[in-house]
Amino acid sequence: MKSTLLLPAVAGAILSMSTPSIAETAVAAATDLNVRAGPGPQYPVVGVLAAGQSAVLRGCLANSKWCTIAEAGGEGWVYSDYLVGDFGGQKVVLSARPADSAVTVVEAPKRGGGDTGAVLGGVTGAIAGAVIGGPVGAAVGGAGGVIAGGTAGTVIDPPGQVRTYVQANQTEPVYLDGEVVVGAGLPETVQLAEIPDYEYRYVYLNGQPVLVEPASRRIVYVMR
Repeated sequence: MKSTLLLPAVAGAILSMSTPSIAETAVAAATDLNVRAGPGPQYPVVGVLAAGQSAVLRGCLANSKWCTIAEAGGEGWVYSDYLVGDFGGQKVVLSARPADSAVTVVEAPKRGGGDTGAVLGGVTGAIAGAVIGGPVGAAVGGAGGVIAGGTAGTVIDPPGQVRTYVQANQTEPVYLDGEVVVGAGLPETVQLAEIPDYEYRYVYLNGQPVLVEPASRRIVYVMR
């Protein structure tokens, strides 16, 4: 998916960003990246920032990898392991930015019934682990980690009957800390469901069905 699908209504869910003096930084997605209505995997996906697509960084939560971005189509929350920005003349993964980068600290939206930041169907259950690395996060060697080139696209293109089967046979959703991206790994505690006559398995992860290579347990496709 190569176009942004952000919802303008999400702008109301982002707080503490109306001051003109706030420093804004240009960032780009290193892979197709979900944009969510709030800072966490349980919030609904409201759009996608395509691999290589730029946006303006508005700020990040304190002690968190969730940050807010703005683009022509609207605003939303993204996981900073898969955003790259220019810090000190180097392209650096946002979550590995220098301590003196002066990125604005923002507040999380309030969770309410009519709030655009409301979680999926009222889901507030505990996170059952964490996504293991990913195509970008794995390349970060420390606070100064630099990305030489982004990772984009899908590993496979599943046939229509596979999509239909997965959508018709939803599994119990699993929520992991992190984001759903191609190349990310899943812990052994996540149960994968089989697809008849197909080499990959699937799971509903962080609100989205994904196809997984069973041996490596890495995501090979995200159904959007």
